[in-house]
Amino acid sequence: MTKIKKHSGLSKVLKVRKSGTITLRQVGLNHKTGKKSGAVNRSKRKNSVLSKADYNRLKKVI
Repeated sequence: MTKIKKHSGLSKVLKVRKSGTITLRQVGLNHKTGKKSGAVNRSKRKNSVLSKADYNRLKKVI
């Protein structure tokens, strides 16, 4: 059986913490931010944590 290749594009986007949780940047902050409220723009600056279901699905690929 062959080895599973790492997804190099995905590994550049996701960051793995020491505890094992994976963080990623929230989407929707590159352009068209004038329409959105300031609270939405501020909340999107923080990183979000990958859900457990997605973590189990992607841990072999990272």
